[in-house]
Amino acid sequence: MEKNNATSPEKKAALEAIRVEFKGTASRSQAARLLEALSRFSITTFEAMRYLDVYHCPARILQLRKQGHKIVTHWQTVVTEAGERHRVGLYALESGASHETAQ
Repeated sequence: MEKNNATSPEKKAALEAIRVEFKGTASRSQAARLLEALSRFSITTFEAMRYLDVYHCPARILQLRKQGHKIVTHWQTVVTEAGERHRVGLYALESGASHETAQ
């Protein structure tokens, strides 16, 4: 499935606000930004890079999964601003998913 990669102005503003709130370049900071975004939206690899300053999204997703977060990946093909097609992950936090495990 080929998708237009345009991010709505509202989503872009929300992602940029998350970036401002969760400052830092450490992997922990990047993971925190990504988790906050996933609590509100599904997010593509491109959106994580462009608006959250998460430059290796699959590594941060793995980090969050190891913490127990249930994140699903849907693959899609998007067209970039340069007109090139790329296969990217669209990540979503499962509904009701939590890093807390039942004891």
